[in-house]
Amino acid sequence: MSSKDNNLSKYKIEAIKSADNLKVGIVVSEWNEDITATLLQGAIDTLKKHNVKDKNIHTVTVPGSYELPMGAKLLLTKYSLDTVICLGCVIKGETDHDKYINTAVASGIMNLGLMSNKPIIYGVLTPNDQQQAKDRAGGKFGNKGVEAAITALRMTQLKDVVKNEGNGAIGF
Repeated sequence: MSSKDNNLSKYKIEAIKSADNLKVGIVVSEWNEDITATLLQGAIDTLKKHNVKDKNIHTVTVPGSYELPMGAKLLLTKYSLDTVICLGCVIKGETDHDKYINTAVASGIMNLGLMSNKPIIYGVLTPNDQQQAKDRAGGKFGNKGVEAAITALRMTQLKDVVKNEGNGAIGF
């Protein structure tokens, strides 16, 4: 579904359980810092709203979005985390660089999640221009940082539910 007509920051607050024991890593790209700083603040505010303690939020910056998967892996290596949120912004330019970067980042994040068996969340904006980025970083379409934090909370809840159901099989 396109975000064209949706505010990404709206969610059912009652569907999220308290996350007071959750340990979260956040990796944020320095590239397009005016956008990524807003995404980061949205993610942190949302985690705290759901009782994640300051001491359980570990944040690092990386030069660009391409480095997000490695930053996430380094956080997982250093801390005992339940989930990692990756935040970045790749704005389309005159060349196809955005396609290569976005494909590599998405693949890296997905592979790291599957290999670590932990939710690694893709919170990377892929807009066509600066205005579209602003619209999705606290603008008229909400804040993708909020959405990424909610996704992290929901996926860690799902992991706990599946883990505690017995055989752990999904769909059988």
